Amino acid sequence: MIEDVNAYMRGLGEAARAAGRELAATESGPRNAALRAIAERIRGARETLKTANAKDIAAGEAAGLDAALLDRLALTDARIEAMAEGLEQIAALPDPVGAVTDLSPMPSGIRVGRMRVPLGVIGIIYESRPNVTADAAGLCLKSGNACLLRGGSEALHSNQAIAECIIEGLVEAGLPRTAVQVVATTDRAAVGSLITMDDYVDVLVPRGGKGLIERIMQEATVPMIKHLDGICHCYVDAAADLEMAERVVVNAKTQRYGTCNTLETLLLDGDIAEELLPRLKARFDEFGVELRGCERSCALVAGLTPATDADWDTEYLAPILSVRVVDGIDAAMAHIARHSSGHTEAIVTNHHANAERFLREVDSSSVMVNASTRFADGFEYGLGAEIGISTDKLHARGPVGLEGLTTQKYIVLGEGHIRE
Repeated sequence: MIEDVNAYMRGLGEAARAAGRELAATESGPRNAALRAIAERIRGARETLKTANAKDIAAGEAAGLDAALLDRLALTDARIEAMAEGLEQIAALPDPVGAVTDLSPMPSGIRVGRMRVPLGVIGIIYESRPNVTADAAGLCLKSGNACLLRGGSEALHSNQAIAECIIEGLVEAGLPRTAVQVVATTDRAAVGSLITMDDYVDVLVPRGGKGLIERIMQEATVPMIKHLDGICHCYVDAAADLEMAERVVVNAKTQRYGTCNTLETLLLDGDIAEELLPRLKARFDEFGVELRGCERSCALVAGLTPATDADWDTEYLAPILSVRVVDGIDAAMAHIARHSSGHTEAIVTNHHANAERFLREVDSSSVMVNASTRFADGFEYGLGAEIGISTDKLHARGPVGLEGLTTQKYIVLGEGHIRE
């Protein structure tokens, strides 16, 4: 039992700050060795991890957690192996730390460039899935950052068991054991302390439900990389190939329902809505997707639920899709500007000028032409792995991979130059 949570958290922060300075001075070899060692420890501790996870599952069942949450909480053999493989994949990625770019001579004779460096100490707050403990630790280590990980109370035993594997791997590689620290208390005060430790924590990455992120947005004094909602749109232009549109829209909604890059609102140009909407309704009926439509949509096709004003601002994460008929690309972009959460928007069109306008004028972290919104993902973007999706404009935007967990500083090379 931790009696003084604030003192406990500040102790973690002080240790993380010291470990971060040591970690930033390491070459990539020891960090990669630590990642591979942690992967081996996780494989070797499979039964221990499952035993710890069983305690969390039993407690979750007793607390009445729903089936979806229990599924996210579970550690199977396949998921344990996926954690280990994920760490090995991160180890194999190019190291962004220390890379120098734009080194150029100036008229004064000095050379000026920029070097990529770690952020320092990253605080990550997340819920449910214990595999995030390994993923987050791996990304932070690879990018030279120390981290403080605060998982959900429902995964306490699982997270602590994974933390033991991480510590063993760090020690084997000769890195400070406090480079990755998993908070060992479920007290909500730990979150309040973590998000206000400006002197120890450089950046927060909240990964969880809307309630968690809203709380952190209201209370945090540490900068954040975050997104609140994934209200993603697809606009089907009058110049779209309708077969392509059908394929893209159905995939964007049905490939997975519970992800932040799933389509939530479909905008149809009035010139093609009468032909395309019945086809889409038939396809979505096959998947059991409820369509909630505007007045024009409901007039075109029977069986749609009339949409309310709230539907345009809802991230369903479920087999429900809002549908609105609009008069052209300007009306579509106006709707997106009003209702988008800034995550991902797509246009389906064969009209080059409209595609260019959409890419240029829609202000979201990912904007797509003739592609499913489900591609808004670090792996699909070639980042190898991601810590999350950012809808902020500073410091990172879109899928946040290793580069997003670093920053840049100017470097100046001279040969005794002085300013006249």
